[in-house]
Amino acid sequence: MEFTKQQQSFINAFVSEIKNGDAAIFAGAGFSASVGFVNWKELLRDFADELDLSIDKEHDLIAVAQYHFNKFNRGRINNKIINEFTTIKDGTENHKILARLDIDSFWTTNYDQIIEKTLESYGKTVEKKVRNEDFGRNIKKKDATVFKMHGDKDSPNDAVLTKDDYESYNDNRELFSTALRGDLLNKTFLFIGFSFDDPNLDYILGRVKILLKGNSPAHYCFFKEISETDFDDLKKSKDENKEDFLYAKIKQDLKIENLLRYGINPILIKEYSDITIILSEVEKRVKRNNIFISGAAHQYIPYTIDDAQDLIHSLSFKLAERNYKIVSGFGVGIGSVVINGALEFKLNSNYRSLDDLLILRPFPQIQSGTKDAKEIRSNYRKDTISLAGIAIFIFGNKLEEGKVTNSDGMKEEFDLCLKNNVIPIPIGNTGSMAKELWEKVMANPDLFYPEKKELQKIIFELGKDGISKQRIIEGVIKAIDILQET
Repeated sequence: MEFTKQQQSFINAFVSEIKNGDAAIFAGAGFSASVGFVNWKELLRDFADELDLSIDKEHDLIAVAQYHFNKFNRGRINNKIINEFTTIKDGTENHKILARLDIDSFWTTNYDQIIEKTLESYGKTVEKKVRNEDFGRNIKKKDATVFKMHGDKDSPNDAVLTKDDYESYNDNRELFSTALRGDLLNKTFLFIGFSFDDPNLDYILGRVKILLKGNSPAHYCFFKEISETDFDDLKKSKDENKEDFLYAKIKQDLKIENLLRYGINPILIKEYSDITIILSEVEKRVKRNNIFISGAAHQYIPYTIDDAQDLIHSLSFKLAERNYKIVSGFGVGIGSVVINGALEFKLNSNYRSLDDLLILRPFPQIQSGTKDAKEIRSNYRKDTISLAGIAIFIFGNKLEEGKVTNSDGMKEEFDLCLKNNVIPIPIGNTGSMAKELWEKVMANPDLFYPEKKELQKIIFELGKDGISKQRIIEGVIKAIDILQET
């Protein structure tokens, strides 16, 4: 898929907000409907039938819920919510992508629990806010907070559904309004799963307009572009279908203008599947800011110890200086020098913590417990590499039974990178396994770097004997910069 300028602009902006910790998600009914949960019309269809109303003719669905409550009280509504939203479904790819990203604020009007369950499936600690009293507690070291703005299926009596619920919202859920005000003013929201014909929309947009007061960052939503092919009703004439299309197009343009009043920028897409492609690109761009350094060295041939350590230290310093986050498994002869390089930059910069620059994942060195150490290391490697989008391979040898051999662990990390779409940059000039991996890449560079001739040339240069340390560092940084742009 070739991204439009508008989509590209959104990707660049939202990636930046995620990196800065300022991104948030607001999920509507469409976000859950794709996994089989009912939308508002289907939730209320039986209730409308009992009232002798046609749900397909009704536009004020909140009123339908209120009419049913007036006639039958709350019990039937509560049972419907429990039964319709109890079955836990696996999240879609969109749920999974968002769960993998470093986004710590999720707002939703949905009663289901897919968002929090998907976040937890990726090992994240999640705090839920369902009632006002939930704001009185705080889970330490949480990774994300899910604000259930309209309640949760486990507490159907508190769910926001009827006109009474909406009219008393600020009294019964005042802390949600306060928290939302803070997030809207300080974070960039992506609204996802909103048709903008949703019965919740009047409330949400009204709150947004009141809370923003022109001081908010830009927010975004996905909006499926009206297409003439959507209007091919065989029961109508060609002219009638054309007229329906033109009317819908005018209405969509007016909706887009209206959303801009609230600081919400619609991102037009051709198909709903485009959302997954765009979010995947966002994830790819975010991960490419994390650079995995794969390396181990019992010896530094063809370098001297001093030259090798200077190369590693300077490379680590330069990556930190360029605001890349380094992921390191603390390989023998490599890891400590990587830390020193990042630490030197940290001590001479405004970074508050080394954690802003470095993710350390030291590998277990001895066998303990019942699980095989080799299996543990393999799983650990997979988990560590999943954090990165680019991997640098340097040196790569070990002492085994008194003999220096190429590192099979580095080869395993290379293979894992390919499986996880992590782009490899082997510095073949450093010899050992890095040289072997460089030769593999150069045997078919189009496979590893398709349509990137400049990048292929840089990787080729990194394998030349006698190339200076400075040129190696400049080449690696240039290669990473190219990958950030695509």
